Amino acid sequence: MVDARITVNGKATPISPAAPHTTVLDFLRERGFTGSKEGCAEGECGACSIMVARPGVEQPTDWVAINACLVPVAALDGQEIVTAEGLGTLDATGAPTELHPVQREMAVRGGSQCGYCTPGFICSMASEYYRPGRCGGGESAAAAATESTAAEAHSHDGEHGPNGFDLHSLSGNLCRCTGYRPIRDAAFALGAPSTDDPFAQRREQAAPAPVATEYSQDGRTFRRPQDLAEAVRLLRERPDAVLVAGSTDWGVEVNIRARRADYAIAIDRLPELRELRVESDHIEIGAAMSLTEIERRLDGSVPLLAQLFPQFASRLIRNNATLGGNLGTGSPIGDAPPALLALGASVVLASEDGEREIDLADYFTGYRQSVRRADELIRAVRIPLPLAPVTAFHKIAKRRFDDISSVAVAFALDIEDGIVRKARIGLGGVAATPIRARDTEAALDGQPWNTATVEAAARVLRSEGTPMSDHRASSEYRAAMLGQSLLKLYAQTTEAVLS
Repeated sequence: MVDARITVNGKATPISPAAPHTTVLDFLRERGFTGSKEGCAEGECGACSIMVARPGVEQPTDWVAINACLVPVAALDGQEIVTAEGLGTLDATGAPTELHPVQREMAVRGGSQCGYCTPGFICSMASEYYRPGRCGGGESAAAAATESTAAEAHSHDGEHGPNGFDLHSLSGNLCRCTGYRPIRDAAFALGAPSTDDPFAQRREQAAPAPVATEYSQDGRTFRRPQDLAEAVRLLRERPDAVLVAGSTDWGVEVNIRARRADYAIAIDRLPELRELRVESDHIEIGAAMSLTEIERRLDGSVPLLAQLFPQFASRLIRNNATLGGNLGTGSPIGDAPPALLALGASVVLASEDGEREIDLADYFTGYRQSVRRADELIRAVRIPLPLAPVTAFHKIAKRRFDDISSVAVAFALDIEDGIVRKARIGLGGVAATPIRARDTEAALDGQPWNTATVEAAARVLRSEGTPMSDHRASSEYRAAMLGQSLLKLYAQTTEAVLS
């Protein structure tokens, strides 16, 4: 197929002759859209951010900000994107005539200095600006968001503005000049989009449907199958193929390690992998749903995941990252596996032979290895019901947000009449794979939930796994943090009872 194309700022743009592995960022810059920048090539700085029209959770279309540096351009065949250049009002020649409200607030409040990161901030901020339910009202709400309102926001809530703006939407955008205060002022000064705003109106129309793609250049091929049946057939024919979902991991391999795939199969838009169902005895989450979609669809109904999501990388990453991808890479420091292990989750593997369900505790077999065969893909994750009433996710890292775990610990405990009826504990960063803390679970099961039990179990937890020393933490520190995490959980539950 040679007619693959993307709608960029309202104009259909052919992908050819870009190579299949070419990132959206490089594709855009080669065509003159130089607002998007490369700062890290790993999805950590946000200088490359763009907006994509995606199927909405509460409306036909959501404007979603993603890292253009990670996504292969072929993955957006048939899709619609907007760059910072496309947000303002343009004349017939494409020259800007009027700033977008986000651009205007950033300018008048000093949110841009050297300007390198500004277009990325603009796109992430615009995505939050158009988030449904962020801000009620129309022009009156915009008028109310004055400079004094922005100043009052500092004492209102450090992470949410009076206009409903969630600063976590900017957690994946870094700036070395402003100190962030002017950027926060700009975000908190935004009102609601006007009724004639074309991007607000665009939300009421359906997002572009996924396009079956077969794009080849220079001996390499990118395929987007129409459905799961075609996907597993292709995987049977090409077991060497790279499966691409959110590309938040593979994109780093392409950029930093110059990895290239002779054959890539995109599974991120397969309808069979994008369903979320709540049954009487389990919740099934499609492996290709983005973490942001899962978070909004669950709406806090799985408290352990609700604690996990804000600590999982950044909003920019969560807008593309998937549970299937996080499990499929087999990384021992992925944040999702410990939480899913504590929840007693299983994975549903699909191939041309059918499906099989594997307990996640039996899924990982070694460093970045699993029981998944080369001709299989992860279709869904199942979480059994009912959920444990006492849960917690503790992530130990050098930064509070947008960082890799040194240690991740997830707890799910059934405590009845002061007795631990059942304990499940998932660990990350302490072994070659994510693991269950089986010995600690045994030390808790059937025991009273009191200081003596917890202190004894904490000593056992310190010895779980085989933590190593690296640039993030020493083995001794990791072991100490394991024990401390259980003591912290006990303190939190005791405080909850006393309060």
